[in-house]
Amino acid sequence: MAWLNRATRTAPGRLRLAGALLAVVTVAFGALTAWQVDARARAAERVVSYSQPLSQAAADIHRSLADADTTAATGFLLAGTEPKAVRERYEQDLATASRLIAEAAARTTASSPAQGWLATLNQQVPVYAGLVETARANNRVGYPLGGAYLRYASDQMRTVLLPAAAQLSTAENQELADDYAAARSVPWAAYGLGVLALAVLVWVQVVLFRRTNRVFNVGLVAATAAVLSAVLWLTVAGTTADSALQRSEQRGAAPLRALNAARVDVLTARLAENLHLVARGSSTKYADLWSKTGEHLSGTGSRGEPTGTLWEAQLLAPADAQAAVAAAGEQYRYWRDQHAAATKLETVDGDYQAALNATVAARPEDAAKTADASFNAADRKLAEAAGAELQEFRQAAEGTDGDLRTAAVAVAVLALVAAAAAVRGLGRRLAEYR
Repeated sequence: MAWLNRATRTAPGRLRLAGALLAVVTVAFGALTAWQVDARARAAERVVSYSQPLSQAAADIHRSLADADTTAATGFLLAGTEPKAVRERYEQDLATASRLIAEAAARTTASSPAQGWLATLNQQVPVYAGLVETARANNRVGYPLGGAYLRYASDQMRTVLLPAAAQLSTAENQELADDYAAARSVPWAAYGLGVLALAVLVWVQVVLFRRTNRVFNVGLVAATAAVLSAVLWLTVAGTTADSALQRSEQRGAAPLRALNAARVDVLTARLAENLHLVARGSSTKYADLWSKTGEHLSGTGSRGEPTGTLWEAQLLAPADAQAAVAAAGEQYRYWRDQHAAATKLETVDGDYQAALNATVAARPEDAAKTADASFNAADRKLAEAAGAELQEFRQAAEGTDGDLRTAAVAVAVLALVAAAAAVRGLGRRLAEYR
Protein backbone atom coordinates (compact mmCIF):
# COMPACT_ATOMS: atom_id res chain seq x y z
CA MET A 1 0.00 0.00 0.00
CA ALA A 2 2.87 2.36 0.77
CA TRP A 3 4.38 1.70 -2.63
CA LEU A 4 0.98 2.24 -4.25
CA ASN A 5 0.58 5.55 -2.43
CA ARG A 6 3.99 6.73 -3.58
CA ALA A 7 3.30 5.61 -7.15
CA THR A 8 0.04 7.52 -7.36
CA ARG A 9 1.42 10.80 -5.98
CA THR A 10 3.05 11.68 -9.30
CA ALA A 11 1.62 11.83 -12.80
CA PRO A 12 4.23 9.44 -14.24
CA GLY A 13 3.47 6.95 -11.45
CA ARG A 14 -0.22 7.10 -12.18
CA LEU A 15 0.40 6.61 -15.89
CA ARG A 16 2.59 3.57 -15.22
CA LEU A 17 -0.07 2.11 -12.94
CA ALA A 18 -2.77 2.74 -15.53
CA GLY A 19 -0.64 1.06 -18.21
CA ALA A 20 -0.08 -1.98 -15.99
CA LEU A 21 -3.80 -2.17 -15.19
CA LEU A 22 -4.79 -1.95 -18.85
CA ALA A 23 -2.24 -4.58 -19.86
CA VAL A 24 -3.44 -6.98 -17.16
CA VAL A 25 -7.15 -6.49 -17.89
CA THR A 26 -6.86 -6.82 -21.69
CA VAL A 27 -4.53 -9.83 -21.55
CA ALA A 28 -6.79 -11.48 -18.96
CA PHE A 29 -9.78 -10.82 -21.21
CA GLY A 30 -8.02 -12.44 -24.16
CA ALA A 31 -6.84 -15.44 -22.16
CA LEU A 32 -10.19 -16.09 -20.50
CA THR A 33 -12.12 -15.66 -23.73
CA ALA A 34 -9.80 -17.96 -25.66
CA TRP A 35 -10.13 -20.61 -22.95
CA GLN A 36 -13.93 -20.43 -22.77
CA VAL A 37 -14.44 -20.35 -26.54
CA ASP A 38 -12.00 -23.22 -27.05
CA ALA A 39 -13.99 -25.24 -24.49
CA ARG A 40 -17.11 -24.55 -26.57
CA ALA A 41 -15.23 -25.59 -29.71
CA ARG A 42 -14.15 -28.88 -28.12
CA ALA A 43 -17.75 -29.57 -27.07
CA ALA A 44 -18.99 -28.78 -30.59
CA GLU A 45 -16.37 -31.15 -32.00
CA ARG A 46 -17.54 -33.88 -29.60
CA VAL A 47 -21.13 -33.37 -30.77
CA VAL A 48 -20.13 -34.04 -34.38
CA SER A 49 -17.42 -36.67 -34.02
CA TYR A 50 -18.18 -38.42 -30.72
CA SER A 51 -21.49 -38.09 -28.90
CA GLN A 52 -23.90 -37.91 -31.85
CA PRO A 53 -22.27 -40.85 -33.70
CA LEU A 54 -22.35 -42.87 -30.47
CA SER A 55 -25.98 -41.89 -29.90
CA GLN A 56 -26.86 -42.98 -33.43
CA ALA A 57 -24.81 -46.17 -33.03
CA ALA A 58 -26.79 -47.02 -29.88
CA ALA A 59 -30.04 -46.47 -31.80
CA ASP A 60 -28.75 -48.64 -34.66
CA ILE A 61 -27.81 -51.40 -32.19
CA HIS A 62 -31.33 -51.26 -30.79
CA ARG A 63 -32.90 -51.33 -34.24
CA SER A 64 -30.59 -54.10 -35.56
CA LEU A 65 -31.38 -56.37 -32.61
CA ALA A 66 -35.12 -55.74 -32.95
CA ASP A 67 -34.92 -56.42 -36.68
CA ALA A 68 -32.93 -59.61 -36.08
CA ASP A 69 -35.63 -60.88 -33.74
CA THR A 70 -38.36 -59.99 -36.20
CA THR A 71 -36.54 -61.59 -39.12
CA ALA A 72 -35.81 -64.75 -37.13
CA ALA A 73 -39.54 -65.15 -36.48
CA THR A 74 -40.29 -64.60 -40.19
CA GLY A 75 -37.77 -67.26 -41.19
CA PHE A 76 -39.19 -69.66 -38.61
CA LEU A 77 -42.72 -69.27 -40.00
CA LEU A 78 -41.46 -70.02 -43.52
CA ALA A 79 -39.48 -73.02 -42.23
CA GLY A 80 -38.11 -75.02 -45.18
CA THR A 81 -39.22 -72.39 -47.69
CA GLU A 82 -37.31 -69.57 -45.98
CA PRO A 83 -35.81 -67.35 -48.71
CA LYS A 84 -32.08 -66.76 -48.69
CA ALA A 85 -32.66 -63.01 -48.35
CA VAL A 86 -34.49 -63.48 -45.03
CA ARG A 87 -31.65 -65.55 -43.58
CA GLU A 88 -29.06 -63.08 -44.84
CA ARG A 89 -30.97 -60.17 -43.31
CA TYR A 90 -31.01 -61.90 -39.92
CA GLU A 91 -27.28 -62.64 -40.07
CA GLN A 92 -26.52 -59.10 -41.25
CA ASP A 93 -28.50 -57.65 -38.35
CA LEU A 94 -26.54 -59.64 -35.79
CA ALA A 95 -23.25 -58.83 -37.52
CA THR A 96 -24.12 -55.12 -37.58
CA ALA A 97 -25.12 -55.12 -33.91
CA SER A 98 -21.93 -56.97 -32.89
CA ARG A 99 -19.74 -54.60 -34.90
CA LEU A 100 -21.40 -51.48 -33.51
CA ILE A 101 -21.16 -52.83 -29.95
CA ALA A 102 -17.42 -53.43 -30.39
CA GLU A 103 -16.87 -49.98 -31.96
CA ALA A 104 -18.90 -48.23 -29.25
CA ALA A 105 -17.00 -50.06 -26.50
CA ALA A 106 -13.69 -48.98 -28.04
CA ARG A 107 -14.75 -45.32 -28.24
CA THR A 108 -16.57 -45.05 -24.91
CA THR A 109 -14.57 -44.00 -21.87
CA ALA A 110 -14.16 -46.47 -18.99
CA SER A 111 -16.09 -44.19 -16.62
CA SER A 112 -19.10 -43.91 -18.91
CA PRO A 113 -22.29 -45.67 -17.72
CA ALA A 114 -22.63 -46.98 -21.26
CA GLN A 115 -19.81 -49.48 -20.67
CA GLY A 116 -21.98 -51.68 -18.45
CA TRP A 117 -24.77 -51.90 -21.02
CA LEU A 118 -22.27 -52.60 -23.79
CA ALA A 119 -20.81 -55.47 -21.74
CA THR A 120 -24.30 -56.94 -21.25
CA LEU A 121 -25.03 -56.73 -24.96
CA ASN A 122 -21.67 -58.23 -25.89
CA GLN A 123 -22.32 -61.21 -23.61
CA GLN A 124 -25.96 -61.83 -24.51
CA VAL A 125 -25.97 -61.52 -28.32
CA PRO A 126 -24.21 -64.92 -28.79
CA VAL A 127 -26.60 -66.51 -26.27
CA TYR A 128 -29.59 -65.23 -28.24
CA ALA A 129 -28.08 -66.42 -31.54
CA GLY A 130 -27.56 -69.89 -30.05
CA LEU A 131 -31.19 -70.12 -28.95
CA VAL A 132 -32.39 -69.11 -32.41
CA GLU A 133 -30.22 -71.77 -34.05
CA THR A 134 -31.61 -74.38 -31.67
CA ALA A 135 -35.13 -73.29 -32.60
CA ARG A 136 -34.30 -73.51 -36.30
CA ALA A 137 -32.77 -76.98 -35.92
CA ASN A 138 -35.86 -78.31 -34.12
CA ASN A 139 -38.15 -76.64 -36.65
CA ARG A 140 -36.35 -78.20 -39.61
CA VAL A 141 -37.00 -81.72 -38.31
CA GLY A 142 -40.60 -80.91 -37.36
CA TYR A 143 -40.26 -80.84 -33.56
CA PRO A 144 -42.82 -78.58 -31.85
CA LEU A 145 -40.11 -77.68 -29.34
CA GLY A 146 -38.68 -75.34 -31.97
CA GLY A 147 -41.48 -72.84 -31.40
CA ALA A 148 -40.86 -72.86 -27.65
CA TYR A 149 -37.15 -72.20 -28.20
CA LEU A 150 -37.91 -69.33 -30.56
CA ARG A 151 -40.38 -67.75 -28.13
CA TYR A 152 -37.83 -68.11 -25.33
CA ALA A 153 -35.14 -66.52 -27.51
CA SER A 154 -37.50 -63.65 -28.30
CA ASP A 155 -38.33 -63.23 -24.61
CA GLN A 156 -34.60 -62.98 -23.88
CA MET A 157 -34.29 -60.39 -26.60
CA ARG A 158 -37.19 -58.31 -25.27
CA THR A 159 -36.36 -58.62 -21.56
CA VAL A 160 -32.55 -58.49 -21.62
CA LEU A 161 -31.04 -57.33 -24.90
CA LEU A 162 -33.48 -54.65 -26.00
CA PRO A 163 -33.76 -53.05 -22.52
CA ALA A 164 -29.95 -52.96 -22.36
CA ALA A 165 -29.87 -51.37 -25.82
CA ALA A 166 -32.50 -48.84 -24.71
CA GLN A 167 -30.46 -47.98 -21.60
CA LEU A 168 -27.37 -47.62 -23.77
CA SER A 169 -29.26 -45.27 -26.06
CA THR A 170 -30.46 -43.23 -23.07
CA ALA A 171 -26.90 -42.92 -21.72
CA GLU A 172 -25.51 -41.86 -25.10
CA ASN A 173 -28.36 -39.38 -25.64
CA GLN A 174 -27.56 -37.83 -22.27
CA GLU A 175 -23.91 -37.43 -23.26
CA LEU A 176 -25.05 -35.80 -26.49
CA ALA A 177 -27.31 -33.43 -24.55
CA ASP A 178 -24.44 -32.53 -22.20
CA ASP A 179 -22.14 -31.80 -25.14
CA TYR A 180 -24.83 -29.69 -26.79
CA ALA A 181 -25.25 -27.70 -23.57
CA ALA A 182 -21.49 -27.14 -23.29
CA ALA A 183 -21.16 -26.18 -26.96
CA ARG A 184 -24.03 -23.69 -26.72
CA SER A 185 -23.08 -22.18 -23.35
CA VAL A 186 -22.64 -18.39 -23.26
CA PRO A 187 -19.15 -17.23 -22.05
CA TRP A 188 -20.54 -14.71 -19.56
CA ALA A 189 -17.22 -14.33 -17.74
CA ALA A 190 -15.50 -13.38 -21.01
CA TYR A 191 -18.21 -10.83 -21.79
CA GLY A 192 -17.92 -9.41 -18.27
CA LEU A 193 -14.15 -9.03 -18.53
CA GLY A 194 -14.50 -7.51 -22.01
CA VAL A 195 -16.93 -4.89 -20.71
CA LEU A 196 -14.57 -4.21 -17.80
CA ALA A 197 -11.63 -3.75 -20.19
CA LEU A 198 -13.67 -1.31 -22.30
CA ALA A 199 -14.77 0.58 -19.19
CA VAL A 200 -11.19 0.91 -17.91
CA LEU A 201 -9.99 2.08 -21.34
CA VAL A 202 -12.71 4.72 -21.56
CA TRP A 203 -12.07 5.85 -17.98
CA VAL A 204 -8.31 6.25 -18.58
CA GLN A 205 -8.97 8.27 -21.74
CA VAL A 206 -11.46 10.52 -19.96
CA VAL A 207 -8.95 11.16 -17.18
CA LEU A 208 -6.20 11.95 -19.70
CA PHE A 209 -8.50 14.31 -21.58
CA ARG A 210 -9.35 16.20 -18.41
CA ARG A 211 -5.71 16.53 -17.39
CA THR A 212 -4.08 17.18 -20.77
CA ASN A 213 -6.93 18.62 -22.87
CA ARG A 214 -5.95 16.22 -25.64
CA VAL A 215 -9.00 14.65 -27.17
CA PHE A 216 -7.47 11.42 -28.52
CA ASN A 217 -4.63 9.12 -27.51
CA VAL A 218 -3.91 7.03 -30.59
CA GLY A 219 -2.68 4.04 -28.61
CA LEU A 220 -5.68 3.98 -26.28
CA VAL A 221 -8.10 4.49 -29.16
CA ALA A 222 -6.48 1.55 -30.98
CA ALA A 223 -6.67 -0.56 -27.82
CA THR A 224 -10.34 0.29 -27.41
CA ALA A 225 -11.03 -0.59 -31.05
CA ALA A 226 -9.17 -3.90 -30.64
CA VAL A 227 -11.12 -4.88 -27.50
CA LEU A 228 -14.42 -3.82 -29.07
CA SER A 229 -13.57 -5.84 -32.20
CA ALA A 230 -12.78 -8.85 -30.01
CA VAL A 231 -16.11 -8.59 -28.21
CA LEU A 232 -17.97 -8.23 -31.52
CA TRP A 233 -16.10 -11.19 -33.04
CA LEU A 234 -16.91 -13.25 -29.96
CA THR A 235 -20.57 -12.29 -30.24
CA VAL A 236 -20.88 -13.00 -33.97
CA ALA A 237 -18.98 -16.31 -33.81
CA GLY A 238 -20.86 -17.44 -30.72
CA THR A 239 -24.26 -16.52 -32.15
CA THR A 240 -23.50 -18.19 -35.49
CA ALA A 241 -22.27 -21.38 -33.82
CA ASP A 242 -25.24 -21.44 -31.46
CA SER A 243 -27.63 -21.04 -34.38
CA ALA A 244 -25.95 -23.85 -36.33
CA LEU A 245 -25.98 -26.19 -33.33
CA GLN A 246 -29.60 -25.36 -32.58
CA ARG A 247 -30.47 -26.11 -36.21
CA SER A 248 -28.58 -29.42 -36.06
CA GLU A 249 -30.54 -30.35 -32.93
CA GLN A 250 -33.96 -29.29 -34.22
CA ARG A 251 -33.58 -30.64 -37.77
CA GLY A 252 -31.25 -33.58 -37.15
CA ALA A 253 -30.62 -35.00 -33.69
CA ALA A 254 -34.12 -34.55 -32.21
CA PRO A 255 -36.00 -35.86 -35.31
CA LEU A 256 -33.60 -38.82 -35.43
CA ARG A 257 -34.42 -39.76 -31.84
CA ALA A 258 -38.15 -39.67 -32.60
CA LEU A 259 -37.66 -41.59 -35.83
CA ASN A 260 -35.55 -44.28 -34.16
CA ALA A 261 -38.31 -44.81 -31.59
CA ALA A 262 -40.85 -45.22 -34.39
CA ARG A 263 -38.61 -47.69 -36.25
CA VAL A 264 -38.25 -49.86 -33.14
CA ASP A 265 -42.03 -49.78 -32.60
CA VAL A 266 -42.62 -50.88 -36.19
CA LEU A 267 -40.24 -53.80 -35.70
CA THR A 268 -41.87 -54.72 -32.38
CA ALA A 269 -45.29 -54.76 -34.02
CA ARG A 270 -43.99 -57.05 -36.76
CA LEU A 271 -42.40 -59.33 -34.18
CA ALA A 272 -45.67 -59.56 -32.24
CA GLU A 273 -47.53 -60.41 -35.44
CA ASN A 274 -45.09 -63.19 -36.34
CA LEU A 275 -44.78 -64.67 -32.84
CA HIS A 276 -48.55 -64.81 -32.51
CA LEU A 277 -48.55 -67.16 -35.50
CA VAL A 278 -45.58 -69.11 -34.10
CA ALA A 279 -47.53 -69.64 -30.86
CA ARG A 280 -50.49 -71.07 -32.86
CA GLY A 281 -53.08 -69.79 -30.41
CA SER A 282 -51.33 -71.08 -27.28
CA SER A 283 -50.97 -67.56 -25.89
CA THR A 284 -52.64 -64.18 -26.28
CA LYS A 285 -49.64 -62.15 -25.08
CA TYR A 286 -48.38 -61.50 -28.62
CA ALA A 287 -51.79 -60.25 -29.75
CA ASP A 288 -51.75 -57.98 -26.70
CA LEU A 289 -48.23 -56.86 -27.59
CA TRP A 290 -49.44 -55.98 -31.11
CA SER A 291 -52.29 -53.88 -29.70
CA LYS A 292 -50.08 -52.14 -27.15
CA THR A 293 -47.35 -51.41 -29.70
CA GLY A 294 -49.89 -50.18 -32.25
CA GLU A 295 -51.28 -47.72 -29.72
CA HIS A 296 -47.77 -46.54 -28.89
CA LEU A 297 -46.97 -46.24 -32.58
CA SER A 298 -50.10 -44.48 -33.80
CA GLY A 299 -52.77 -43.77 -31.20
CA THR A 300 -55.12 -40.99 -30.20
CA GLY A 301 -55.20 -38.85 -27.10
CA SER A 302 -58.08 -38.17 -24.72
CA ARG A 303 -59.39 -35.41 -27.01
CA GLY A 304 -59.01 -37.42 -30.20
CA GLU A 305 -55.73 -35.78 -31.18
CA PRO A 306 -53.09 -37.99 -32.86
CA THR A 307 -50.33 -39.35 -30.65
CA GLY A 308 -47.60 -41.95 -30.92
CA THR A 309 -44.06 -42.25 -32.16
CA LEU A 310 -45.02 -42.09 -35.84
CA TRP A 311 -46.92 -38.86 -35.27
CA GLU A 312 -44.00 -37.39 -33.31
CA ALA A 313 -41.56 -38.43 -36.04
CA GLN A 314 -43.81 -36.72 -38.61
CA LEU A 315 -44.10 -33.60 -36.45
CA LEU A 316 -40.33 -33.20 -35.97
CA ALA A 317 -39.19 -34.29 -39.42
CA PRO A 318 -37.47 -31.61 -41.53
CA ALA A 319 -38.78 -30.82 -45.00
CA ASP A 320 -36.49 -33.35 -46.73
CA ALA A 321 -37.82 -36.21 -44.57
CA GLN A 322 -41.51 -35.24 -44.35
CA ALA A 323 -42.62 -37.18 -47.43
CA ALA A 324 -40.81 -40.37 -46.41
CA VAL A 325 -42.28 -40.36 -42.89
CA ALA A 326 -45.76 -39.66 -44.28
CA ALA A 327 -45.38 -42.58 -46.71
CA ALA A 328 -44.28 -44.83 -43.85
CA GLY A 329 -47.43 -43.84 -41.96
CA GLU A 330 -49.59 -44.73 -44.96
CA GLN A 331 -47.89 -48.13 -45.27
CA TYR A 332 -48.39 -48.77 -41.57
CA ARG A 333 -52.12 -48.04 -41.82
CA TYR A 334 -52.40 -50.39 -44.81
CA TRP A 335 -50.44 -53.04 -42.89
CA ARG A 336 -52.76 -52.61 -39.88
CA ASP A 337 -55.76 -53.36 -42.11
CA GLN A 338 -54.00 -56.45 -43.48
CA HIS A 339 -53.26 -57.63 -39.96
CA ALA A 340 -56.92 -57.25 -39.00
CA ALA A 341 -57.93 -59.32 -42.02
CA ALA A 342 -55.38 -62.05 -41.17
CA THR A 343 -56.55 -62.10 -37.56
CA LYS A 344 -60.14 -62.64 -38.73
CA LEU A 345 -59.02 -65.54 -40.92
CA GLU A 346 -57.36 -67.20 -37.94
CA THR A 347 -59.74 -66.48 -35.08
CA VAL A 348 -63.15 -66.28 -36.78
CA ASP A 349 -62.74 -68.52 -39.83
CA GLY A 350 -60.30 -70.90 -38.11
CA ASP A 351 -58.03 -70.92 -41.18
CA TYR A 352 -54.49 -70.72 -39.78
CA GLN A 353 -52.81 -71.38 -43.14
CA ALA A 354 -54.70 -68.57 -44.84
CA ALA A 355 -53.71 -66.22 -42.01
CA LEU A 356 -50.09 -67.31 -42.39
CA ASN A 357 -50.20 -66.78 -46.16
CA ALA A 358 -51.62 -63.30 -45.64
CA THR A 359 -48.76 -62.46 -43.27
CA VAL A 360 -45.62 -63.96 -44.83
CA ALA A 361 -44.70 -65.48 -48.19
CA ALA A 362 -41.65 -67.33 -49.44
CA ARG A 363 -41.78 -66.04 -53.03
CA PRO A 364 -41.53 -62.36 -54.00
CA GLU A 365 -44.52 -62.64 -56.36
CA ASP A 366 -46.65 -63.96 -53.48
CA ALA A 367 -45.36 -61.42 -50.96
CA ALA A 368 -46.63 -58.30 -52.73
CA LYS A 369 -50.06 -58.43 -51.05
CA THR A 370 -48.98 -59.71 -47.63
CA ALA A 371 -48.41 -57.82 -44.40
CA ASP A 372 -44.71 -58.53 -44.93
CA ALA A 373 -44.66 -56.23 -47.98
CA SER A 374 -46.32 -53.38 -46.10
CA PHE A 375 -43.99 -53.79 -43.14
CA ASN A 376 -40.92 -53.75 -45.39
CA ALA A 377 -42.18 -50.69 -47.25
CA ALA A 378 -42.77 -48.81 -43.98
CA ASP A 379 -39.34 -49.81 -42.70
CA ARG A 380 -37.65 -48.67 -45.93
CA LYS A 381 -39.38 -45.28 -45.83
CA LEU A 382 -38.34 -44.73 -42.22
CA ALA A 383 -34.76 -45.64 -43.13
CA GLU A 384 -34.92 -43.13 -45.99
CA ALA A 385 -36.13 -40.42 -43.61
CA ALA A 386 -33.34 -41.29 -41.15
CA GLY A 387 -30.75 -40.78 -43.87
CA ALA A 388 -32.19 -37.37 -44.73
CA GLU A 389 -32.21 -36.28 -41.07
CA LEU A 390 -28.67 -37.46 -40.51
CA GLN A 391 -27.60 -35.38 -43.51
CA GLU A 392 -29.40 -32.35 -42.05
CA PHE A 393 -27.49 -32.79 -38.80
CA ARG A 394 -24.12 -33.00 -40.52
CA GLN A 395 -24.73 -30.00 -42.75
CA ALA A 396 -25.70 -27.84 -39.78
CA ALA A 397 -23.17 -28.99 -37.16
CA GLU A 398 -19.98 -29.65 -39.10
CA GLY A 399 -17.51 -26.76 -39.05
CA THR A 400 -18.84 -25.02 -35.94
CA ASP A 401 -15.83 -26.11 -33.90
CA GLY A 402 -13.47 -24.60 -36.49
CA ASP A 403 -15.34 -21.29 -36.45
CA LEU A 404 -15.16 -21.15 -32.66
CA ARG A 405 -11.43 -21.97 -32.61
CA THR A 406 -10.80 -19.21 -35.15
CA ALA A 407 -12.69 -16.80 -32.89
CA ALA A 408 -10.65 -17.90 -29.87
CA VAL A 409 -7.35 -17.22 -31.68
CA ALA A 410 -8.62 -13.92 -33.07
CA VAL A 411 -9.76 -12.66 -29.66
CA ALA A 412 -6.45 -13.66 -28.07
CA VAL A 413 -4.47 -11.81 -30.76
CA LEU A 414 -6.69 -8.73 -30.54
CA ALA A 415 -6.29 -8.69 -26.76
CA LEU A 416 -2.50 -8.75 -27.11
CA VAL A 417 -2.73 -5.95 -29.69
CA ALA A 418 -4.90 -3.97 -27.27
CA ALA A 419 -2.43 -4.45 -24.41
CA ALA A 420 0.52 -3.39 -26.59
CA ALA A 421 -1.37 -0.39 -27.98
CA ALA A 422 -2.45 0.78 -24.52
CA VAL A 423 1.07 0.53 -23.14
CA ARG A 424 2.43 2.29 -26.21
CA GLY A 425 -0.13 5.09 -25.97
CA LEU A 426 0.59 5.74 -22.29
CA GLY A 427 4.30 5.45 -22.96
CA ARG A 428 4.11 8.49 -25.24
CA ARG A 429 2.54 10.48 -22.42
CA LEU A 430 5.26 9.25 -20.06
CA ALA A 431 7.94 10.41 -22.51
CA GLU A 432 6.71 13.98 -22.07
CA TYR A 433 7.87 13.95 -18.43
CA ARG A 434 11.48 13.09 -19.26
